[in-house]
Amino acid sequence: MTRSVVVAIGGNALSPSSEPATAANQFRHTRESLAPIVDFVLEGWNVAIVHGNGPQVGDELLRGEEARAAVSPLPLGVLVAATAGWIGYMIQQSLENALDRAGCDRRVVTLVTQVEVDPEQPGAREPRKFVGRPVMEGDIPALEADGFTVDRDDRGRLRRRVPSPPPLRIVEAPIVSELVGRGDIVVAAGGGGIPVYRDPRLGLEGLDVVVDKDLAAALLATQIGASILLVLTDVDAVYRDYGTPDASPIDRLTPPAARRLLESGELGQGSMAPKVRAAVEFVERGGRRSVIAELRHARRALAGDSGTEIVPESVA
Repeated sequence: MTRSVVVAIGGNALSPSSEPATAANQFRHTRESLAPIVDFVLEGWNVAIVHGNGPQVGDELLRGEEARAAVSPLPLGVLVAATAGWIGYMIQQSLENALDRAGCDRRVVTLVTQVEVDPEQPGAREPRKFVGRPVMEGDIPALEADGFTVDRDDRGRLRRRVPSPPPLRIVEAPIVSELVGRGDIVVAAGGGGIPVYRDPRLGLEGLDVVVDKDLAAALLATQIGASILLVLTDVDAVYRDYGTPDASPIDRLTPPAARRLLESGELGQGSMAPKVRAAVEFVERGGRRSVIAELRHARRALAGDSGTEIVPESVA
């Protein structure tokens, strides 16, 4: 699919930890985050959007815990579906309004998306991915009693950690491909998609894990035949020796070089490693180019003027 891009946006971009997570604040940040995507559409790109939901699904877990005396808490997989719905609504409405003001009549649609995983894969059992906002030391016993693991993230904050297996298949990818191919902007695999597995007798069944949204975006980009994967974050590039005085930005990587960087541990255990892994997987599966860049420089990144590119060895 020529001139097509899958854009991955983090849930923190829509709900920064520095502000109350009110609907008004999240709508405001959503509108601000979508400005470069409006430009992509007006420039003729076919676009699919994958958003994160880490802060939002954590807030939903907290709501369930606080209200458990009155209503039954919902399982994690259902909360992923719920957040995908209302974050998708914010993105869809905000983008529709912006395109309408620009005189563009292209349609925007949010698709509830299932992502198949292997329930026997170690990632489906081991808590690997942080979700939600920081918690206090005193919260740990109650969270552990509910089955959560609490660890310190790369910023030293105590947070919930949940299982996160790799995605195997985006179930609704053929529908996304059809919609994107005819020019509709599709919000899909929100929060990494709703995790499901295939039961031999019942068919697809839900699983209470989360899927990394960058890995889901890379798989979606592969399945729909997108030419570019654009992973947007809050830093301007991938850095060697990140967090040290010797840190230096990287302009371009090939998949083998990126994998060596991952294996070296230079990227740490924070959120950059899965972004690089997703970017590499897309290119290794035949994608033309992946870019990891800062959200505010998204337009320049798509043009090749900002961020870190991962390209095939034949291009480097």
